[in-house]
Parts: sequence; structure tokens; C-alpha cells
Amino acid sequence: MKQDMIVVLDLGSTRNTDVARAIRALGVYSEICNYDITAKQLLEMPNVKGIIANGGPNDTVNGVKIRIGEEIRKSKLPVYTFDYEENGSINPMPESETAIADRIRSFVFDRCKAQANWNMKNFIADQVELIRRQVGNKKVLLALSGGVDSSVVAALLLKAIGRQLTCVHVNHGLLRKGEPEQVIQVFQNELDANLVYVDATERFLTKLENVSDPEQKRKIIGAEFIRVFEEEARKLDGIEFLAQGTIYPDIVESGTKTAKIVKSHHNVGGLPEDLRFELVEPLKMLFKDEVRACGSALGLPDSMVYRQPFPGPGLGVRCLGAITRDRLEALRESDAILRDEFAKNALEGKVWQYFTVIPDFKSVGVRNNARCFDWPVIIRAVNTVDAMTAEVPEIPFAVLQKITRRILSEVSSVNRVCFDLSPKPTATIEWE
Repeated sequence: MKQDMIVVLDLGSTRNTDVARAIRALGVYSEICNYDITAKQLLEMPNVKGIIANGGPNDTVNGVKIRIGEEIRKSKLPVYTFDYEENGSINPMPESETAIADRIRSFVFDRCKAQANWNMKNFIADQVELIRRQVGNKKVLLALSGGVDSSVVAALLLKAIGRQLTCVHVNHGLLRKGEPEQVIQVFQNELDANLVYVDATERFLTKLENVSDPEQKRKIIGAEFIRVFEEEARKLDGIEFLAQGTIYPDIVESGTKTAKIVKSHHNVGGLPEDLRFELVEPLKMLFKDEVRACGSALGLPDSMVYRQPFPGPGLGVRCLGAITRDRLEALRESDAILRDEFAKNALEGKVWQYFTVIPDFKSVGVRNNARCFDWPVIIRAVNTVDAMTAEVPEIPFAVLQKITRRILSEVSSVNRVCFDLSPKPTATIEWE
């Protein structure tokens, strides 16, 4: 790695990502490390120029208050301490990322002598070198959903190792309407990637029958994904690596040593212990906006780079509770209507993510002058930069009315449409 680095040491803060992003906004690379990293491990990391010790409310682990290690303090690395939770602290935490950047600018550049050489051109060059070094002349299998993360990983791997990459697109029956066809068109026909298409709909839906716990659903989907890839790998010669579109928010939300789990991600919490591939995860330290910037720098079209985010478990975490085929189909149709109307009303580029959710309960309604008992549809729309926080944008009421009319008339098993106004936090972007 050619970039200089500032390490954010997690001493129980709830704002580690804010600090890491503020450092990167200054043009300097940053990584978040657990509180118990040793001085030796720190010094073995490439180009570390300084440490920001980041304290906060989660600073007690197993009844012991955590502190920066004495060996780290005695090392030659400069240390800046944030402890914004305690009144009267020397360096309380500013409110915004911009304010944090202003506060630490002198420390980063004057004390640490770090160079502002963190940019996508350098990142891509570094990752291409690291991928080639890791993979050698072996072959890599990529789980290609067609979403932003996996698409950028595909482009990066194609740049690094070309035809050594085989992309596998698994239709797990939880994709959006028309999505498998679109993935085949873009990646096989336009980008000329080695693409294997697997229709595993029945296999996944059978595994998910009567499973209502969202964490269990995610782990079943994640583990089954790996099994499908293993089966496809057996049909190919020399596959030793599995590439994934893991990004930094996936890791943070799957739990750290001082932060409780928010939700498991299929590419973090659902991997089987007997996984026989070595992982290739070139985007795992990038935030969502950085992934998009990387995709643009790699030459991917805007229609792909700014494509709506879609979780690995797909509609499986939007068909709440135990998945049923009728609700899943209603979810797919209502989501297609929502996306169609957002496109027609020029909301595609203005709203970061939008989708429908169908819970596992029914409500009474009236259809054709008779009582009906059908599903409600919940519309979710959010704007965010890094997927760590999100706000609900203002959607014209006339657009919401049109979407509602279409869903109620075109999706026969639905009798009610609701709009979710909750920001993240306290809500998450997804419902499960």
C-alpha cells in the first residue's frame, strides 16, 4: 500500500466511522482497529503515521475500562485522543465530519507528517497489485449479484486478473423483477465476463420454509450461497479463491469488540466454518460512496455505479417473517411498480434507495364491495451518503397516491399501502 495511514483506535466510541471518514476527507487513508491491537501489530501495518484514540460510551469490556496500551503510548507514533463522552475532556468530539476534519488537520499533517495521497487512482493501483500478489495464476470465483458492490469488485478483478475470474450469478428466487435477465445482458453480453447463471430458486425457498427469524434467514441464505459456489467451483479447474463485495458498513454492522451486532450480513456472518476458498475482498475498507467513486474510476457506466443498492439476501429480508411464495410474488410486483413510478417522476437519481416491504400479517379491507383480508405494503425510501445514517426524503404526495393506486389495483393480494417515515437511527434502512 502506497498511501500513508492514520489508525482510528476504537476505545468504545460510537463514532469511529465519522472519524475515519473525516481523515479520508483530508485525503489521508484511515482504518479502524480494535482496542486490543498490539504495538507490534500496529507497527507492522503499512505506512502508519499516527493514531487517533477514540473513546466513548462503550469503553467497558467484561467489567474492565479499556485504555490505549502502554506499549502503543511508548511507541514513536503520535497519538491524538478523542473522548467526547466525558465532560471536561481535553479533546471532546466535534459534531460533524467537517468539524472533526478541521480539528485533526494539524495533527494529521503537521505532527504525523502524513501525505494527502488517498484517492481512487492510488487505491485501484494498490488493490490491483494486492489481488495479483494474493491470487497469482490461480482462478477466482465471484458471487455476482449485479448490485453496485459486486459489480465494482468484478470490474476491479477483471482489471487485475482478467480471464482468471469466473462470475457466478445465482438466482435464489429473491431477486427483483427482471433482474436476472438484466445481469446476463450487462455482464455476459456487454462486459464479456466469464458468467455462469444458476437458477436455484426452489433450493433456496425450500431451505427458507417456516424460517421467521431474520438473523437465521440471512445466515441460511449466506451459507447456501457458498454451497452453490462450491458446487460450481467443482465444475471448474483451479478455483481456489472466492471474491466478495464486502464493504465497511457490512463489517461494522455485523459487530465489533466494543459495539453490539446490528444485523449479520450474508458476506460477514453467514460463512460456513469449513469454507474451502480463500477470500478476496478488495472493497472491505470502503464506505458506500467510495465504492461508487471506485466504480466510476474503473470506467463502469453511471447506470451501474449509481444503481439502487440491494442486499445480498434480496427480497428475503423484505418479505418479513417466514417467506411465503404468494407474499414474495406480491412483494416483487409492488417493488416493480414503485421503481417504475420513481423512474417516470425523475426520482431515480434523487433518492438513494427505495423499495417495498410486506410484513407477515394481514389487515381487513374492502374489495369489490366485499370484505377482504389481505397484506399491507410498506414503502421505504431513504437518502444517505455512507449507509451508516439515513434520512427520509420528501416524496410528492401525488406520486405516492399514484403508486398506491397502482399497487392496490395491480397486486391482487394487497389492500393497504403505508409509507415509512423513520430515519436511521433509530430504524435501519432495511426492515430485517
